[in-house]
Amino acid sequence: MNQSNVCTQLYPTTLIGSVFLAVIVLLIGYKVWVRLQLSRAKHPSLSGHAKMSRRMAKLIPYFSYDEQMFFVSDGAPESIVALRKIGFQRLQDDFQTKSPKSISFSQSLDDSISDAHFTNAYRVPFPFREYVREHLKMGAVADTTSGVQIKDLDGQWSYDLTGAYGVNVFGYDFYKTCMANAWEKVKDFGPVLGPYHPIIRDNVERLKAISGLDEVSFHMSGTEAVMQAVSMARYHTGKTHLVKFCGAYHGWWDGVHTGVGGHRETNDVYMLKDQSDDTLRVLNSRKDIACVLINPLQGLHPNANAPSDGALINSGRSAHFNRQAYTTWLQQVREVCTRKNIALIFDEVFTGFRLAHRGAQAYYQVQADLVTYGKTLGGGMPVGVLCGTHALMKRYKDDQPVNISFARGTFNSHPYVLACMDEFLRRIEQEEYQQIYKNLDTIWGSRVAELNHRLEQAELPVHIENLSSIWTISYTKPSRYNWLYQYYLRNEGIVLSWVGTGRIIMSFNFSDEDFEAVMKRFVDAAKQMQTDGWWWQSSSLTNKSIKKRMTRDILRTHFPVLRRWLRD
Repeated sequence: MNQSNVCTQLYPTTLIGSVFLAVIVLLIGYKVWVRLQLSRAKHPSLSGHAKMSRRMAKLIPYFSYDEQMFFVSDGAPESIVALRKIGFQRLQDDFQTKSPKSISFSQSLDDSISDAHFTNAYRVPFPFREYVREHLKMGAVADTTSGVQIKDLDGQWSYDLTGAYGVNVFGYDFYKTCMANAWEKVKDFGPVLGPYHPIIRDNVERLKAISGLDEVSFHMSGTEAVMQAVSMARYHTGKTHLVKFCGAYHGWWDGVHTGVGGHRETNDVYMLKDQSDDTLRVLNSRKDIACVLINPLQGLHPNANAPSDGALINSGRSAHFNRQAYTTWLQQVREVCTRKNIALIFDEVFTGFRLAHRGAQAYYQVQADLVTYGKTLGGGMPVGVLCGTHALMKRYKDDQPVNISFARGTFNSHPYVLACMDEFLRRIEQEEYQQIYKNLDTIWGSRVAELNHRLEQAELPVHIENLSSIWTISYTKPSRYNWLYQYYLRNEGIVLSWVGTGRIIMSFNFSDEDFEAVMKRFVDAAKQMQTDGWWWQSSSLTNKSIKKRMTRDILRTHFPVLRRWLRD
């Protein structure tokens, strides 16, 4: 066989090999490109990298500041330390004098209620924890509410800014009435589960109108409602992954709680940047995304975890709400989801009925495919609700009778819960409450502006950002002790939740007189804290230097051999 015949026979084989190699290279290149797109769409912070944040959490050792270091962790001079010690002792004495019964009762619960044990441990940054728990005890029990105030076991009345974790939108008296009226409606029925009480129909019709959707399912918590929403999206789209946004909270289910605090490997969740073109590109290009999960509260602090004083190691906390920008973003996400057959889920467990009668959907003018509700919707009772389109809510397939999506619950559609819900939904339709909704932004915007003005006039390093009646407090000067402000507020008669000044929730029944009293207490508490030296300033004290000091303390604890090289 001559050379030309050999070359002729080898040419097709070589060509096929080259084409095959080129296809492989293209496929690999495409996968790399897709992966790079996904990486660019993640927020650069640890909050944007769930697995890395969980690994890092395991590397941070516990350490505790002793009495000497507690008062001088920012390098303050002795004269300032002396002021701090006097102020701290005053707080301790005031709490014990005002509420000894409440403190004693609360302490009796700490080792027996796991939730109390946890929340008490995470009110302040962990190096300060032990000294605070030993010396600065507060009561966490109460027995009466009236108007916007709550009374502890010692008869001390305080303004309640906890919002009952979001349940209390219209004031406790509103919900007490809902619960009392509901009892009268169903008291002869008992805990019948299975047959529905007729009251269910009115609830369903109102929820369909409020959500703009076709069907309703009832659950016992917002977390359960979110679980069901994600399950139905995956079932009907046939796709595997959900998208959530950096920092957003959607309940404690480990299928969405992917960062610190979650422990299951979640390889079916993409946690992406809020308000980012990179994220829109991922939504446009990937074919495995079943749903996008939105917590509208993130508009107040995009790409950041829910703020808590337990993580307030310096003054780096920030928040800012831009309604127009966030509206535009949600509309862009809606457009992509519609085009790519991705279910858009609004998690309105918190924002539902607080931002507007129809919640965040009305507030931002965006219609979701699935909407979860909870908290306040129960009229004072525990509840979770999912509303959705017929196409996404159906739990079986006509052509695949064995391929179902199972979701049940013993106490779903409990008649006493439904009766409270019925009272709630009926009452908020009244003109009195509709007027409240119409003026929400104006009222709360002007109130926050006035409080910020007074704080600024008094030259206090405290600033409030708000989304309607939901606040976050930021601090305008570097400090390691901002978390103490929650204790000074408590001493002035302001009750906050365990996350402290990170999340303040006001009910709509605060009158102008009530709010005037609250403003005075905010200013007085800040003035006293400043007088006691906790906001001492130095040219060397910056947010960056505070972080370095914290890092140094961590390294000295983790690697004792390095202590001599890591001195102050």
